[in-house]
Amino acid sequence: MNPPQLTPAAISQPTLHELALSGCWTARGIGTLGQHLDVLPVANNTEIIIDGMRIEALDTAGMCILHRLMQRLRGQGIALSLRGWRPEFTKLLELVSQYSDTPKIKISRRPALEQLGRSVAAILEEIFALLSFVGESAVAVTGILRQPTRLRWRPILHNIYSAGFSALPIIGLLSFLVGVVIAYQVASQLRRYGANIFVVDLVGLSVLREFAPLITAIIVAGRSGSAYAAQIGTMVVTEEIDAMRTIGIPPLDLLVIPKVFALLIALPLLTVYADVLGVFGGMITARAQLGVSYEDFLDRFVNNVDLSDYLIGFGKAPVFAAIITMVGCFQGFRTKGGGDSVGRQATHSVVQAIFLVIVTDALFSVIFSLMGL
Repeated sequence: MNPPQLTPAAISQPTLHELALSGCWTARGIGTLGQHLDVLPVANNTEIIIDGMRIEALDTAGMCILHRLMQRLRGQGIALSLRGWRPEFTKLLELVSQYSDTPKIKISRRPALEQLGRSVAAILEEIFALLSFVGESAVAVTGILRQPTRLRWRPILHNIYSAGFSALPIIGLLSFLVGVVIAYQVASQLRRYGANIFVVDLVGLSVLREFAPLITAIIVAGRSGSAYAAQIGTMVVTEEIDAMRTIGIPPLDLLVIPKVFALLIALPLLTVYADVLGVFGGMITARAQLGVSYEDFLDRFVNNVDLSDYLIGFGKAPVFAAIITMVGCFQGFRTKGGGDSVGRQATHSVVQAIFLVIVTDALFSVIFSLMGL
């Protein structure tokens, strides 16, 4: 069934002493008439009659525009009178006039120091809440390790598929391109000094130690971290979390712990996958730009890149996985209100997870440097 067609609101001036209104003075029918009314030329007469006999519909949007016109005319010293208005339209005019004449409340801004203090307090409160959530999750994981029968394998396998297997194409493509870019950027400098073969060391160390685990964690944080926050946030909004608690199912056991175990398995494997494709991309570029054959590349890679370099990058992956899962689930549980809060918390989860991953990677670099690794 098609919606009824609206007659656009209109105003005419049959005589110098009369304004005739017609059509639908509603939010859908008013159009841009309000802009024209603000500049409507009206003679400075002692009295003007506003005829509303042909008004088909009127809501608060149209009445606010009419009330603004009436205030302007009264400000010019013109007396107004109404003719042909329905009783409900007259009551609406009285209501709009009553509230529009109410003095507006002036909202004073807080001092800058107070705003800063409130912001710092909010940040500290969120940090404390995150640490509390991590502690609760750690207790839940300990309880499940003591009773392995409580472990839910189906959600774990589902999360391994969604967070791991489904991310293979994008992680593989980006890792390959990172390897290509690294080798391409250093090619001109190495060629200048005749040190073409050292591209193997640069690509191998940078990809295995830093870029592969970091890029993998950032991609997973954007894909899976936001998905965790959105899933749990939606369940909070629809009160499914409260229903789970009512029937005796701990939300951490069903929603958080399977994600933790799944990402602890998936992210290290994705890091190994990124290592292989990143080195492969650098190997192709080294062959094209520096003339380093595949055999020479692999031979130097095996002899000059230690196993410890690979283990350093691989060992970062479980830490990054725990950060991504904790932040995503934590932001999901902090969802309040309606659907707009779900999107807001999902955005917060991505930003915070990536920030913490990068900060943690920097701390790892400092610690390994102090240890001489």
